[in-house]
Amino acid sequence: MSSLASRLRLALLFLSCSITSAWAKPAFDGPAELPRVTVASSMADTPASGSIVSVRAGDSLQAALDNARCGDTVELQAGATFTGAFILRPKSCDKGHWIVIRSSASDSALPAEGQRITPCYAGVASLPGRPAYPCVNPQNVMARIQNGSVGDGPVVLRTGANYYRLIGLEITRTAGTQYAPRLVSVEPGGTADHIVVDRSWLHGTLHDETQNGVALNGASNVAVVDSYFTDFHCVVFGTCTDAHAVGGGVGTHQDGPFKISNNFLEASGEAVMFGGGAATLTPTDIEIQHNHFFKPWQWMPGKPGYVGGPKGQPFITKNHLELKNAIRVLAEANLFENNWGGFTQSGFAILLSPKNQHTSRGNVCPRCQVTDVTVRYSYITHSGNGISMATSISGDGQHGGQALSGTRWSIHDLVLDDISRKYVGGGNLFMIENGWSRNPVNTITINHVTGFPDVDAHMSLFANSRTNPAMFGFVFTNNMVMTGRYPLWSAGWGRASCAAIGTPAQKVNKCFRTNTYKNNALIGTPDAFPPSSWPAGNYFPKDTNDAGFVDFNGGDYRLQPGSRYKNSGTDGKDMGADIVGLNAALAGVD
Repeated sequence: MSSLASRLRLALLFLSCSITSAWAKPAFDGPAELPRVTVASSMADTPASGSIVSVRAGDSLQAALDNARCGDTVELQAGATFTGAFILRPKSCDKGHWIVIRSSASDSALPAEGQRITPCYAGVASLPGRPAYPCVNPQNVMARIQNGSVGDGPVVLRTGANYYRLIGLEITRTAGTQYAPRLVSVEPGGTADHIVVDRSWLHGTLHDETQNGVALNGASNVAVVDSYFTDFHCVVFGTCTDAHAVGGGVGTHQDGPFKISNNFLEASGEAVMFGGGAATLTPTDIEIQHNHFFKPWQWMPGKPGYVGGPKGQPFITKNHLELKNAIRVLAEANLFENNWGGFTQSGFAILLSPKNQHTSRGNVCPRCQVTDVTVRYSYITHSGNGISMATSISGDGQHGGQALSGTRWSIHDLVLDDISRKYVGGGNLFMIENGWSRNPVNTITINHVTGFPDVDAHMSLFANSRTNPAMFGFVFTNNMVMTGRYPLWSAGWGRASCAAIGTPAQKVNKCFRTNTYKNNALIGTPDAFPPSSWPAGNYFPKDTNDAGFVDFNGGDYRLQPGSRYKNSGTDGKDMGADIVGLNAALAGVD
């Protein structure tokens, strides 16, 4: 009996070890769980060893797509244009047999895998108002597919479509027609999986509305990599409101994982947006890395070379990245450049805002949530405001409802500079606001941030009605930030707000029932808010010279060897952002 018992114990121990090794331990960044899975998007991950199907100018692209078999490569003549709404149908492909749709140009004529394509490869040497890109010898080696009719397209995925990869394509619409298409999308109510958009230029036209570049609703295992998105915009009193380069987060399908990596992303509404409509589930495991988020200044009324809608209407500009419905998001090594307020928005570059969207059908997303979000090693510049983290009631104040949850957000190793009122915003770094009467926003960490609000603005805005439960789990540590003239202020609710009156220390404690607010270098605190009025354990350099930056005026925010804040973080690192690590992460992003 003892021998049998011993064998059983050994068997149970072996089984326990096997189970433990089969389940990967979740990875966290501070309070936020990181994405559990990623999208395998390399060329090696998407083999297509079947036949080459050549499509010349004038041939039927739809027929070629319909006849393609799993493993085939459909090659579109480089420089040719194919007009229509092209359907990608389900073919029961698998991970060993993808269908590749690509330009017929040789691999050597396109950027190498992992390198971002630019309009240079469509023969366009430069785009007005956009950052210069290398283009010594512009040549059109892409194949152009464009939507020429009312409706979505030119790429529409039918329900069940899977294992498609697009390479070296110019994907666009024709000019002058009154509609706002989604260029690549799943048919309404449909589902698709294992889709890769690679080294392609997706764009609208100069004045017309184009609502979305890649719409992820109903999709899973999708990667958008090494591509270039321009001219996605909706106009005032037009047919759409929010234009996105990449968007998703609405519908009834369990979407995700998603990878959005190494792209130039330009859109008037939000370049990347998840949520904002009816949904019963939340997309999970989203990687947003190494992207350049950008808005051209000529979209701002009054700027030289102003460009608007067909009748001169302004484009509806809002933010760069907004999450209203998303779980386990990593936004890392991104450059957020040029953002201004207007059209109900105040110019925040990033919004974390779980929303139960209110429509004519009522509250359409009670289970929407924004949980486990990490934003790190990124740069926000030339923006009306920095980052908004808020829960609010969607609707007219009488009929709106709460969403499910907003929690576990980790913000670290960011630089926010030129955050200014001149960009039609408040010039503030952070806003944290709770509008819910239950389950308030909670568990937010802001750590190792270097930031500079407008001199007449606020480092942080807080808001929560005293009738709501207090927010909790707020950590603000190791940051090196200018305070502005009014450092901690109320974002709303009038006299009922937790931040309406009091010293900075009192406001922090009233707004967050549990908090850690220490070991920050708070630069230039005004006389009205002396060090004694702040939470204990912080530092108060009188100005940027006293802070010890290498070259503040030149934008070099590393600390000099003799700075008292060198290696003074609670973790032994420099206070403020890891500038060396951030610069390395952003190499090549612009």
